[in-house]
Amino acid sequence: MADHSAIEWTETTWNPVTGCTKVSPGCAHCYIERTMPFRMKGRRFVKGTTGLILHEDRIEQPARWRDPRLVFVNSLSDLFHEEIPDGFRRRVFDAMADTPRHTYQVLTKRPEEARSFLEAYSAADPLPNVWLGVSVESSRYTWRADVLRETPAAVRFISAEPLLGSLFTTSRTMVPLELNKIDWLIAGGESGPAYRTVSLKWLRELRDACERESVAFFFKQWGGKTAKSGGRELDERLHDDMPAVSAG
Repeated sequence: MADHSAIEWTETTWNPVTGCTKVSPGCAHCYIERTMPFRMKGRRFVKGTTGLILHEDRIEQPARWRDPRLVFVNSLSDLFHEEIPDGFRRRVFDAMADTPRHTYQVLTKRPEEARSFLEAYSAADPLPNVWLGVSVESSRYTWRADVLRETPAAVRFISAEPLLGSLFTTSRTMVPLELNKIDWLIAGGESGPAYRTVSLKWLRELRDACERESVAFFFKQWGGKTAKSGGRELDERLHDDMPAVSAG
């Protein structure tokens, strides 16, 4: 059965893997723990991990969807988690290659693993219907975007959600975000009972940088106790830009 998503920047989620391990501050209040039990078993993080479940029966799910869809891959995991075997990961990518009518969005906090896999899988000819993104929650993690730039991908994007600080801070351990070779940027505040507040200044910095660099900008939410608490308007307007590409 199709899994229609309430996530504003996608249409459908596809989870051939569920479960994850926390790797940075953006993971602290992971929404996996608030996911309905019928969607995912083993939702609770214990010592930073839920453990992984590989769902063999879901690999062919997109082939059964007749109409083209925008598909967020592994919304309840990370396709480049270090414990996912390359063989299984290859089968997921083969399934995407076999369904070019769909456009797939793959988001990771493990860009080095993604680069290693994709250099072997499709370095000379990245799949045109697969977008690759990295999560960047503060300037401490802009290095993920640097690795993304070096990774074969038809479309590259950044998810600055939950945005926990300015992405343009400079210090000994922080490097300002660069947007060259980036096609799309999603920004948003955190939601949930223990949400951390996002700053208007941080969001405006990102919006204005995207405008200067001709990068599509999508503002997902202000966040709050629920995802819809603060609405989606930034300076009294919606920002719903998408990359100017489509699946083949």
